Amino acid sequence: MAVAYVLVNCELGSEEDIEEELKKLDEVAWVDKVHGAYDLLVKVEAANPIELRETITWKVKGIKKIRTTITLMKEG
Repeated sequence: MAVAYVLVNCELGSEEDIEEELKKLDEVAWVDKVHGAYDLLVKVEAANPIELRETITWKVKGIKKIRTTITLMKEG
């Protein structure tokens, strides 16, 4: 299984809506609210690294009102 952690910066006031959208994705294991430069920490899981990258690129980053992301891919 491939795993990544995604830091999400949201448009002001849209954090709750984005959190709910993320939770609808099968590949999202969990979402936590955080404070600082980023608003959400998301754990994404997929069968392999290719599926993981596609999920992050098309499903996660495709959610409206997400401003920026940083992806940390877990090794191994």
